[in-house]
Amino acid sequence: MALLTRNRYALEFRRIFQDKPLTVGLLLMTAFVLIAIVWPILEMTSESLTAEGRELFGRYLGGGVYQTIIRQTLVMGLTVATGGTLLGFLFAFVQVKLDVPFKRLMHLVALFPIISPPFAVASAVLFLIGRNGRITKGIFNSRVITPGNDIYGLDGLSLVLILAYFTIAYLNLKGMMQALDPALDEAATDLGASKWRVFRTVTLPMLIPGFAGSFLLIFVESIADLGNPLTIGGNYDVLAVRVYLAVIGLNDFAAAAVLSVVLLVPSLTIFIIQRYWVSRRSVVSVTGKPTGTPQMITHPLVKWSLWGLTITITAIIIVIYVTIILGGFTRVPGVNNALTLEHFDFVINGLGSEAITDTTTLAAIATPIAGIIGMIIAFLVVRKQFFGRGALDFAAMLGLAVPGTVFGIGFLLAFNTPTAITIPFTDTQIDIFPKLVGNRSIFSGAAAIVIVYVVRSVPAALRVGVSSLTQIDPAIEEASINLGANSIRTFRSITLPLVRPAYLAGLIYAFARSMTSISAIVFLTTPRTKILTAQMLNEVQFGRFGNAFALSVILIVLVLGAIGVMYFTVGSSTGAERSLEGGV
Repeated sequence: MALLTRNRYALEFRRIFQDKPLTVGLLLMTAFVLIAIVWPILEMTSESLTAEGRELFGRYLGGGVYQTIIRQTLVMGLTVATGGTLLGFLFAFVQVKLDVPFKRLMHLVALFPIISPPFAVASAVLFLIGRNGRITKGIFNSRVITPGNDIYGLDGLSLVLILAYFTIAYLNLKGMMQALDPALDEAATDLGASKWRVFRTVTLPMLIPGFAGSFLLIFVESIADLGNPLTIGGNYDVLAVRVYLAVIGLNDFAAAAVLSVVLLVPSLTIFIIQRYWVSRRSVVSVTGKPTGTPQMITHPLVKWSLWGLTITITAIIIVIYVTIILGGFTRVPGVNNALTLEHFDFVINGLGSEAITDTTTLAAIATPIAGIIGMIIAFLVVRKQFFGRGALDFAAMLGLAVPGTVFGIGFLLAFNTPTAITIPFTDTQIDIFPKLVGNRSIFSGAAAIVIVYVVRSVPAALRVGVSSLTQIDPAIEEASINLGANSIRTFRSITLPLVRPAYLAGLIYAFARSMTSISAIVFLTTPRTKILTAQMLNEVQFGRFGNAFALSVILIVLVLGAIGVMYFTVGSSTGAERSLEGGV
């Protein structure tokens, strides 16, 4: 049996190596995964296993303070993941199963968190209901607000994180619910099942992969989030903040590596459980495409209760983003509400101008790279048979499963090298980082940021690519190869045009994620490379909310503009939206 297995693997590799373009693609993708994903994780793990690291493990895991911090991190992650998944499901259910007004508005508002940095929500919430917030002082006159009864801590932190990340679950579950075959509901109803029983025994089991995937993503994003705990966490300490302080405050990389490994363990554990559990459950509908008419919920109490809850949350999100926009035009938000453009003058003509240029440039570089890499890996995983295919897919998805803070530390340890190399057996040095303008070098910190952007965005492009390719008959590509085209020409001329909506969805997600990222790149920024989200975090920490709000508005406008350009140049917005909903 073992001999037959080895012979099969040898035959698969021989078939791949006969196609040189396919061989090159496989080798490049393998090299990318090993260098950009696996190596930084191993470097971080190696640093944590030094003598100093082992001593720190004993101190952190055995000390009461860090046991409390670890417990608080897990509680926060589980709370946010549960709340975000349920809120996303609520919005998706209302969109798909209810015939109610303002559905389009609710859909658009639910997408707001994707195009803005997560801690922008925390800044607006603090401005509204902080200890000196507009609502707190204007309505309650601060009488009910005390240091132990305010927005700071787990409650406020969970609230802003749920609002910041529930869109992940919303897009995922909405796409899955729209893809469900209505014939299954009709069959259950014809057999006498009530709508509640159909929902409980038919609909929910089919959505298990969506629930599991959404829970994982929100959990990882929340425990790795840095901006919100620094902004609104108060005395509620979490691991991501401790990692940040270990590097920025103490320059202690061993401590940062140890804490990152502690942060990595629950993320990878949930990721592996999620993949194993979902892979062992059969949730595939019998028919290939949905048939029939989806059954809508008509019970007045259920219908209008769910709609009322959803529209209330929608109104809250609108208030938050209106606060962000108006705050950018207010002289001193909350103190002097006179309208002014001085904050935008600071952003456009002052310190923020470099951040706008650098962030947009780096995100624009990373976006097409992430989209192409994701599609190539998806093509290899779906269309080709070779030993290690599952490992390639698993390793590529680590970019999403591993917290961004962990990647930031890993890249700092793996790629923090001088910018010049010496030619062997000579005294000649070559500057491997080309200059752009003056003394600024795009690779002095920027290269690592681009790679992190790519690594963090590839999983979404991979998933939407896999989802799209599984719906395309392989016979179309086989016909192209039979007519003499090689794998690259077939991929470029046949596959990519067919998966264009999925490719566009990957591009949109990659650009939006890159523009709004903070946790993964905060350690990689340098005086030569300024990032918008890092600048925003600095302004919030110094209490300059007007500048922070102006930066948020500029960032949102940039992301929306880039999405419009990508829609115009790449393809259909409807197809891209559906691909994103089904693959995130």
